Amino acid sequence: MLLKDIIKGLDIIEIIGDANIEIKDIVYDSRKAREGSLFVCIDGFKTDGHNFIPQALENGTNAFLVQKDIQVPKGVTVVKAKDTRYGLAHVAANFWHYPSKKFNLIGITGTKGKTTSTYMVKSILEAYGHKTGLIGTISNKIGEETLPTDRTTPESSDLQQLFNEMVQKEVDSVVMEVSSHALELHRVNLSDFDIGVFTNLSKDHLDFHETYENYLNAKVKLFKMCKKGLVNIDNEYGKEVLKKAECEVYTMGIDNEADIRAVDIVKHPDKVEFKVITPWFTGDVEVNIPGKFSVYNALAAIGSCSLIDIPFEFIKMGLKKVVVPGRAEVVNINKDYTVIIDYAHSPDSLENILTTIKEYAKGRVVCVFGCGGDRDRSKRADMGRISGELADFTIITSDNPRTEDPEKIIEDIEKGIKDTKSEYIKIVDRREAIEYALLNAKAEDVILLAGKGHETYIILKDKTIHFDEREVVKEILKE
Repeated sequence: MLLKDIIKGLDIIEIIGDANIEIKDIVYDSRKAREGSLFVCIDGFKTDGHNFIPQALENGTNAFLVQKDIQVPKGVTVVKAKDTRYGLAHVAANFWHYPSKKFNLIGITGTKGKTTSTYMVKSILEAYGHKTGLIGTISNKIGEETLPTDRTTPESSDLQQLFNEMVQKEVDSVVMEVSSHALELHRVNLSDFDIGVFTNLSKDHLDFHETYENYLNAKVKLFKMCKKGLVNIDNEYGKEVLKKAECEVYTMGIDNEADIRAVDIVKHPDKVEFKVITPWFTGDVEVNIPGKFSVYNALAAIGSCSLIDIPFEFIKMGLKKVVVPGRAEVVNINKDYTVIIDYAHSPDSLENILTTIKEYAKGRVVCVFGCGGDRDRSKRADMGRISGELADFTIITSDNPRTEDPEKIIEDIEKGIKDTKSEYIKIVDRREAIEYALLNAKAEDVILLAGKGHETYIILKDKTIHFDEREVVKEILKE
């Protein structure tokens, strides 16, 4: 494709050189640059792509999209734009011919519930017979094919390329998690969303957004680019999203009158049942993931699938058989106590899963958790307090300490739990913490391993090690 066609419609400051050159691919990593690449220089948080122009030139690249003044040899084409992050999304959508226009696209945003809701939508769409694409925290999927993922929402050029691959493989519908980072950093710009869903907003990612207002405004961007929106009005911030949305919006909820509402909720240890009332149908639903939060996730899936005309019988079928790795996942062990793995890594999600467990636990609730390093410190004490208030016993441990001292992270958590007068101990090594919980378990206890969920690794200062909690539990019990 010619460079002049790729940059069509982009807000350009100037073009130096020939825009009639052929472009074979778009890259933002100089190590992937080659002859025929358009290298987009992103001024990032840790590195500035403009500094890697010499490396890209060495690799044979002769076309650059920049937002700063640069010096290059003769014969090299430079396109200067106001914002290369936005520019990357724009040129990628042009280059891949706007692939998201060729299937149903559902985007789900919110602090929690994104992953579970996307898996529910996928299960419903597949029950209906759609070949489905999924993009999110656990993995990216095209039908049954699983692709690795290193972030919740891919960078814009990777996303458009993935969309294109989905078109080539004849996908009918795609459901994706849309993170606040992705919205703020233009990763999903020029994606053609049929449906946007807001699940909730709570304390998380303030290390990046700094204030709730910034965090909320990032989420609202989805509702300025989708055709129809679905908003949880039981969440206090949902009402703000409603006010700021620029699309047709439907509401969902349990506690408030909403377009899509759950009533007659019956909770069980391993599932939840309820009646759903919508503008299109009323019916009974069963979801094999326990807890009130599971009802909200199901409402998101029911609403978004209804808005793309999926009949209720297939919605019901899909919800009944959905499985989400690392979300209220019961480990299969032959013991008189229960072990649950859950991704809960924010105050709200920890409170939700512990509240759910307490509703049916006959024995003690034991919570094993830590907090990630180099992430929002302000939530650590909150999570300590929540575990202290809701669990009968807490084991504070490590969870991806990254470059921070794990003992210092544990001290931050401890500040919150101390005030509750609840019983707790500190064990820095996560495997040892799990071992302590298992060896001291009593009949009918429920042990919650919170924070890792689907993850199969621990990120340390200088390396990442394999750590799958399902394997760890089974290894300890074998010993």
